[in-house]
Amino acid sequence: MERKVWEGRFKGRVAIVTGGAAGIGRAIMEELCREGAAVCFSDLSDSGKDLGQSLRSQGYDVLFCQGDMQNEEFCKEIVDKTLQRWGRVDHLVNNAFSFTAKALDATAKDWERSFFVGPVGYARMVQLCPPAMIRQGGGSVVNISSISAHIAQINRWTYNAAKGAVHMLTRCQALDLAKYNIRVNSISPGWIWTKEVEKSAEMAGGGYEKWGPIWGEYHMLGRIGQPIEVAGPALFLLSDDASFITGTDLAVDGGYLAMGPEGIGKTTFNAGSA
Repeated sequence: MERKVWEGRFKGRVAIVTGGAAGIGRAIMEELCREGAAVCFSDLSDSGKDLGQSLRSQGYDVLFCQGDMQNEEFCKEIVDKTLQRWGRVDHLVNNAFSFTAKALDATAKDWERSFFVGPVGYARMVQLCPPAMIRQGGGSVVNISSISAHIAQINRWTYNAAKGAVHMLTRCQALDLAKYNIRVNSISPGWIWTKEVEKSAEMAGGGYEKWGPIWGEYHMLGRIGQPIEVAGPALFLLSDDASFITGTDLAVDGGYLAMGPEGIGKTTFNAGSA
C-alpha cells in the first residue's frame, strides 16, 4: 500500500521517532525521510542499524540510537545526538511503548514497565525537546496512543491504563506548550498489522490470511490496517497543514471506536426496505 508523497514538505526539518525500526514507527520514520526530513530514530533492538545503513545508501539523512526508553539517560542521549548532528529539533513522534498486557497477574515490574516506557517516556521526551523547538519558533509532537485508551479489553489493565494516560498527557502537554507555538496531538490506531499483532495471530494458530478477516470485522471498513495508513495522518499532524490543531486525538481505526458491539455483521443493509 502506498500513499501520496508531498515532496519537500519537511525539507530542512529534523524529526525524532522513538521505536522507529519496525511497525508504525518505521512507517512514520520512512515517510518523513521521503518528504525531506532528517530523522533520528530509536529502537530497543539493533535492527535499526541495518535499516539506517539502507536508508543512508538511498540518500536519506538518518541517525539510529539503540536503547531502552525506560532509561532516562537514553532519552537524553537521543535528543543530545540529534542536536549535535543537526542543531535543531522540529518534530517528535513518541511511538515506543511496552506491549505488556496483564491484569490480575500484573506485578509491580509489569506496571513499572508499562508506564515508564510509555507515558513517562513520552513525557520525558516532551520535556527534553521544547528548548530546541522554542529557539526556532515552534514545533510539533505526535504521541501514538491506541483504541485501547478509550475502551476496556480483557486482561489488559497495564496496557490500556498506560495508553489512557497518554490520552490525557497529550492534552496537558498541548495546553502548556501552546504559548511556545508547539502543537501536541495524539493518534489512536485500531488493529494494525504490526509484529505484535502478527505474534498474537501466531499464538492463536494462523497468520494474516486467517485472522486478518476475523479481526477486520471489528472495523467498519472490514479489515485491519497497515502501518503506512497511520503514517499519513501522523505526518499531517506534524506538518504545517495542521497548524490550528492541537490537544486532540485522531482515531485512525477504520471506524472501530464509532461502531457498536454488533460489528459489521454479515447482513447488507437494503435501502429500499427502509
